[in-house]
Amino acid sequence: MVLFYEQSDKEEVGFTASKKIGNAVKRNFAKRRMRALFLEINSHLNSGSYILIARDKILSCKYEDIKKGLIASLVRIKAFKKASSYN
Repeated sequence: MVLFYEQSDKEEVGFTASKKIGNAVKRNFAKRRMRALFLEINSHLNSGSYILIARDKILSCKYEDIKKGLIASLVRIKAFKKASSYN
């Protein structure tokens, strides 16, 4: 998955999956997975605008592997609140 982040006072989140992912069922599945991951860790994140774009691997990877990748990306861009550390 691809992650875009812009620090701001507003809290905005967008999830998208192109037709390259597959039919509507697969695209919706990919967006549901991203939405579930984001909601799980949202309370630990700084405010800002987040856009998550699905890639085709999201359909075949395990949930925990996707979660680890998302957390690694968020740590790399310093999107976590300073006071909290997410495990």
